[in-house]
Order: sequence, then structure tokens, then C-alpha cells
Amino acid sequence: MESTQSPGAEGPPAAPPAAATPDDPPGARFLAGRTALVTGAASGIGRACAVALAEAGAAVYVVDIAADAAKEVAAEIGGTCCVTDLADPAAVDALPDDADIVVNNAGLQHIAPVHEFPPERFALIQRVMVEAPFRILRRTLPHMYAGGWGRVVNISSVHGLRASPYKSAYVVAKHALEGLSKTVALEAAPHGVTSNCINPGYVRTPLVEDQIATQAVAHGIPEADVVTRVMLERTAIKRLIEPVEVAAAALWFCSPHTGYITGASLPLDGGWTAH
Repeated sequence: MESTQSPGAEGPPAAPPAAATPDDPPGARFLAGRTALVTGAASGIGRACAVALAEAGAAVYVVDIAADAAKEVAAEIGGTCCVTDLADPAAVDALPDDADIVVNNAGLQHIAPVHEFPPERFALIQRVMVEAPFRILRRTLPHMYAGGWGRVVNISSVHGLRASPYKSAYVVAKHALEGLSKTVALEAAPHGVTSNCINPGYVRTPLVEDQIATQAVAHGIPEADVVTRVMLERTAIKRLIEPVEVAAAALWFCSPHTGYITGASLPLDGGWTAH
């Protein structure tokens, strides 16, 4: 939906949310009354984000193609399960449009050199990781604008800032998500809505664990060496990130003290991009 307002005609900017005070208890439910939509929420980073947002008081739409796991997460946090194939535009457009917070997290991976990369797999990754976030934001931003408050948190990757061999579709998708996030940041600022990216290195998730065998083949090394020689080669901190660490950053972007941060990309990469 396009705004009918001309540039500079938005009126005064929306007031920022009330700031937390030193008397607020740790873990205060500062998102009470807010609604969040999290994609890929049945496991890994998405699940951790859904749990963190619910604990902060938000009602959460748990969006995932994995029906049983999504239902379990929704039941655990008192959320609403939305079993959705994000590769299906019609299914994406049927998702709820009343979220105050959107966490675009869902993703998939395929490892192959460009000259051997299956075009249909490349297209699938773009639909899930670029087109679906666009479609979700296209429908939820009007609700955020109407309320004068919103938070878009895009789970990008260090691969949204850097490239690696054999991951053309994933690198392209994450770079595109960065561009979408920054565009939304510029358009949404007058409406009290922020849009930011989180850029983790390798996170201890099923998506990463499932890469080990294919990474071993692509690089011609034993599977036992993939974590140290490939995944952690460029990081200063020699361990995988945990999903809860990424979720903590996502929650922080939704907190009372981050309303002036928008269009940013926050590396959680153990020093990868410091090189």
C-alpha cells in the first residue's frame, strides 16, 4: 500500500514510546499490548525470537512451514500458529497484517559453485528470503504507520555484508534483505517505525548443522574440520553463536531505548567483519 502523503506532509513525528525507568524490574513486559510476527519461528533463531518477544509481553504469530513444531512453539508461548509456505505468494499474502513487530528470519541454504547452482533452487531462496519479507512488510507497514509505532527486525547474516564461495543464492538474498531494510528505514521513519538488520556469523541452528556435509564436499575437507576450518576461520571468537544471543539483539531493537536506531546492520559475527 502506498502512502498518499507527499514528502514533508506527514505532520509532526510520532512521539517515542515511554522510556523504561530505573525502577522497572528486569524482564519487564515492555511489549505488552504489542503483536509480533516471526517467520521461521519453529526452530533456531526464529524460535528464540518468538520466545523472547512473548516473554516481553508481545502476542506472537509463529510462522513456519513445519506445522508440528510451529504448533508446539505457539502452545509453549501462548502464541498463534500460522503454518505457511513462504515460497507461495498467496500464502504469504494471507498472513495477518496487524503486527507491530515483524521479524523476518526464515531462510534456507544451498551450497554449490555458481556454474553448478540449480536455477530453481536459486529462485526458491529469493522467494523465501527476499520476496516474502517484502510482501509481509507491504501488508504490515500500514498498520504500524496508523499506530505511530513499529519495529522491523531483519535477521540478515554476515553474508549480507560479506560473500563466501558456493553460497551465491544465500549471499544475494541477504544483500537484498539489507537493501529492503534500509529502504523501509527511510520510508518508515516519519511514522515512528524503525527497520534494522542483525548480521550473525554461524549460529548453532539446524540450518548450519545441515551444511556440514555439503561444506565438506565443496571444500574437499573432512566433515570434522568444517566448523574450525570453514565456519570459524574468519572469526576472532572461536565458537558458534547461540540462537538466544541473536534473539536478545532482536528484542533490544524493540526496546524503549532504541527508537533512534534505524537503517543499521548490527554484526554479531565474532569479529569476522573486523578484518
